[in-house]
Amino acid sequence: ENFRFTQLSGEVTNKGQFTISEALGKTRWELPIELGEAEWAQHRGALQAHQTFTDFEYRIVVADGSMRYYSARGEPMFDAQGKFKGYRGTANDITVRTLAQLRIHRLNRVYAVLSGISTMIIRVLDRDELFRESCRIAVEVGKFPKAWMATVKPDSKRVTLVASAGMEVSFFERLVAQVNEERGHGRGLVARAISAQQPVISNDISQDPQVICQEDAVATGTRSIAVLPLLVAGEVTAVLVLNAGETDFFDAEEMKLLTELVGDIAFCLDHIEKAQRLDYLALHDALTGLPNRKLFLERVAQHLHAASPERPKLALIIIDIERFRIINDSLGRTAGDEILKQIADRCLAVTANPALFARVGADQFALLIPDLKADDDVARMALLRDRQIFGAALVVGGSELKISARFGIAIFPADGVDAEHLFKNAEAALKKAKASGEHYLYYTQQMNERVAEHLVLENKLRRALENDEFVLHYQPKVALESGRIVGVEALIRWLSPERGLVPPLQFIGLMEETGIILQAGAWALRQAVRDYDHWRERGLVAPRIAVNVSPIQLRQRDFVQTVEQILQQGARPHGIDLEITESLIMEDVAGNIEKLEAIRSLGMNIAIDDFGTGYSSLAYLARLPVHTLKIDRAFIITMLKDAKAMSLVSTMISLAHSLRLKVVAEGVEEEEQAKILRLLRCDEMQGYLFSKPLPLDQMTALLEHAPGKTEVAPIV
Repeated sequence: ENFRFTQLSGEVTNKGQFTISEALGKTRWELPIELGEAEWAQHRGALQAHQTFTDFEYRIVVADGSMRYYSARGEPMFDAQGKFKGYRGTANDITVRTLAQLRIHRLNRVYAVLSGISTMIIRVLDRDELFRESCRIAVEVGKFPKAWMATVKPDSKRVTLVASAGMEVSFFERLVAQVNEERGHGRGLVARAISAQQPVISNDISQDPQVICQEDAVATGTRSIAVLPLLVAGEVTAVLVLNAGETDFFDAEEMKLLTELVGDIAFCLDHIEKAQRLDYLALHDALTGLPNRKLFLERVAQHLHAASPERPKLALIIIDIERFRIINDSLGRTAGDEILKQIADRCLAVTANPALFARVGADQFALLIPDLKADDDVARMALLRDRQIFGAALVVGGSELKISARFGIAIFPADGVDAEHLFKNAEAALKKAKASGEHYLYYTQQMNERVAEHLVLENKLRRALENDEFVLHYQPKVALESGRIVGVEALIRWLSPERGLVPPLQFIGLMEETGIILQAGAWALRQAVRDYDHWRERGLVAPRIAVNVSPIQLRQRDFVQTVEQILQQGARPHGIDLEITESLIMEDVAGNIEKLEAIRSLGMNIAIDDFGTGYSSLAYLARLPVHTLKIDRAFIITMLKDAKAMSLVSTMISLAHSLRLKVVAEGVEEEEQAKILRLLRCDEMQGYLFSKPLPLDQMTALLEHAPGKTEVAPIV
């Protein structure tokens, strides 16, 4: 009879064949049987010591590849002189008994896993925890070398790793990535299990081409694999993958227990998902998926708890869809639901934090606006949301439908210090808006009046831009030594048909809050280019025009590109410069230096306006690509009475000159101020002592009648 010996379960044996006749004359321990190194060493020591041995178990692989198990016992033989002659004894075939014991041991492992998971699923409340605990129990209790679980996407059937045990997570992440790649080609045990909705096993992965990452699996102690799909409502929603360290591990009995095990996990998963769905529906609107009133008020309460008198205000807005019941009754419930879903989608698309938007009634939505810097912000936000959500018509059943809404607004803390009161007051404001026909209404009447005034002014400013109601006035800059005009500053004015000439203090702030300043600033730059060309066409020595830049303008990514495009609309060379406040430059020094260098490359001079009111660093000031410092008028008007102010003016002039910068003193109104500035070697002055800001025609006349007092300042 032939016997063949192979490598099995990590135990090394001799390889080859021998027959019974070839074994004659050999001692028993010389035969190539299967045994671990430690056991061999212990047994060989007993033999060499000529000791009796009993119940010595070993195994061999016979010619058909099957395993046989034996138990041997023997005693040493000695001759009359006590010389060792050999051993005599018996070897009994215990294959049936051993296989039965191994079977019981393996089944006990699976029973232990089944019991552990059955106990665990009673208490677990979360899907990820369920998966993590299942993998942990499989490895720690069931002694499986590795286990991992992944969810299955219904459409693509891609798997996503959720939990694993037995190896580093990175190992399983690489494996899952390979599983998804091979799944696309229809290969792999996982793909087969998902497709068939049945368990798939491989009891000798070294001989199975369907096994993915075969070499890595063998190298990490895996010999058999079982992929067990979890079915919920007839769909595979997840898979459990178990690795065993023995070949032929997963037999029919074990698979029956493992199928029961994944059935329990699937039942628990279904229960968790249903419970989570119920919890979700308790806090969300089933139709739109938005938070409902209960969850919305909880989130409002959280924000109010974090708010304080020092922090910005908050606003709660309730939005009511007009004539919704009529639309619902006339077009049908399906069309009404579609309208609500489309409105919800638009709301989510324009809301910075979707968690702060909710459906709070059949035809009502609510919005929380945190971090209000000014009360007026909420009015603009409401107006913006109105345009974004209800501006375009909805398409329902192939027809366009125009929907409008009313807004009730309450402000924290003035209109309520807790979520319930704030919400009720917003409802009260909405009710009043619906009764009065107002589009937006605040809970507090004073807020309605003030915000209404600002909204009216904002709309008028927008129309003023459209109707070309803005004009530029020019205030000359005069050289202190010669008295000649060396430049002018362009100052925007609003020539309102109703209010006449409106000074900038009454509208510039609102322009910056609303963003209108971007359009107004671009207009001012274009108008300055046109006016400069106008003076040159009249044959005048046109002074350079300095245009003020708003913080919002400079923060725009395309600021330099916008300036360049406007300059290209005029004659070359242009005569336009920019004035930028000190505090604005210091907001983002590195970014602003880059922008200002690009501006300089366009042939523009740059002045730092209101110098002395900000917090410039000398290191940064030396790096800024500017050519002029304008000392704020607050220092000029007080320097004759305040020695400290005089000292500051003197220091600023010296500092500017040390950096090779020109100095312009703003707000010069008295001759005595001009004399002191000359003594301090200030370069230029600007103020009512020489001229107030003049409209274009008066500035043109001044240039025409005082040609000897006009000179062109060079580009530095």
